[in-house]
Amino acid sequence: MRLVDLIGWTATAVFVGSYAFRHPDRLRQAQMVGAAIWVGYGVLMQAPPIIVANLLVLGAAGWASWRQPHRRPEVSASPARMVD
Repeated sequence: MRLVDLIGWTATAVFVGSYAFRHPDRLRQAQMVGAAIWVGYGVLMQAPPIIVANLLVLGAAGWASWRQPHRRPEVSASPARMVD
């Protein structure tokens, strides 16, 4: 397997694996990592559509993370009400 193929498969695994995260901020962080790897793959493959598409994904995920930072759930003083 060529190195460039390994990079592409790694990007695929990271991006698909991002959907396993329950918290939106972690999902976006994993998508940003996957998109950055895809950008590198696109550069190596000299494929502008891959580069541009993943720069857009990277930017959108970064913007969403900046726009809505993770908020901690409110914790009740009552032990009967547990927050997950």
